[in-house]
Amino acid sequence: MSITVGQMAPDFSLYNTEKKEVKLSDLKGKKVIIHFFPQAFTGVCTTQLCTMRDNLNYYTNLNAVVLGISVDSIFTQAKFKEVENYNFDLLSDFNKEVSRSYGAFYEDWILNMKGVSKRAAFVIDEEGKVAYAEVLESAGDLPDFGKIEQAVA
Repeated sequence: MSITVGQMAPDFSLYNTEKKEVKLSDLKGKKVIIHFFPQAFTGVCTTQLCTMRDNLNYYTNLNAVVLGISVDSIFTQAKFKEVENYNFDLLSDFNKEVSRSYGAFYEDWILNMKGVSKRAAFVIDEEGKVAYAEVLESAGDLPDFGKIEQAVA
């Protein structure tokens, strides 16, 4: 399934590293930036999330919330968040439902790994509509942070 600009974002409910449920629909009234990433503790994923960490004030000042999503467990993500000092929620899509619903999912990935989130970025507006959508086929590529900033602004 492909998510396109202008459509309503698929709602979801996932757990963060503090074992608290985070629902997209509860964030209505704020802009939400969702970053899907393949795996914690890998080079490009770390760069992707550190870029968001280092620019979080910019997004916060625009009434935006940042969420990172992967199929890693909440325990792996908690350690990743601690090591990298991430200042936003990392959510576990361990059951792989949200990654699939956003079209950000590798059925087959490297080293015979099955079912990993693709690298992707989405901006959801205050009404729950998709304002920006980017799903990358190559896990070695980074999302276009300039376009994400434009969509949030």
